[in-house]
Amino acid sequence: MIRSSRYQTARATCAAPAAPAGGARETGGRGCGYLAAIPFALIAQAAAAADAIAVPSGQLVTLAEVLLDEAPGQPGQPPQLWARFRFLAPQIARGTGTVSYDTAAPDMDHLCGSLALPYLAEHGMTAARVVISLSDRELPFGAQDPEATQFFEAYRPDGAACMWEAF
Repeated sequence: MIRSSRYQTARATCAAPAAPAGGARETGGRGCGYLAAIPFALIAQAAAAADAIAVPSGQLVTLAEVLLDEAPGQPGQPPQLWARFRFLAPQIARGTGTVSYDTAAPDMDHLCGSLALPYLAEHGMTAARVVISLSDRELPFGAQDPEATQFFEAYRPDGAACMWEAF
């Protein structure tokens, strides 16, 4: 069970949110936006083994943070809530890691269904999209690091299921 004791506002460092369904627009794309962040101080160095989450690949991942992002809706529609669940997964590191994208993809499916959807239900939230990301190291949201390995998948919640959405 995930618990949050405080909410705060964070600002992405000029990074656009994930592309909307159907792909990114050619013109007039999205810019920087404000995010409601629910941090969970589960940093890789400080995370205890009890905080690790087992996933199908066998790697242990830890939840770094949950970000709630209001993405613009279709013209004439209200903004949509995107829930971003960011995980540390050191075993996906290039060169030293043992888990490839193909191996980690089912992990992201599992995290969406077993962790993200119950979290949203517990907090009475309805999200248009759930984004699961794995990173081999801690990075601020929107930061670029050419040395980092990151995997992302987007899902559309559909009842108790996560429907994969191609970027």
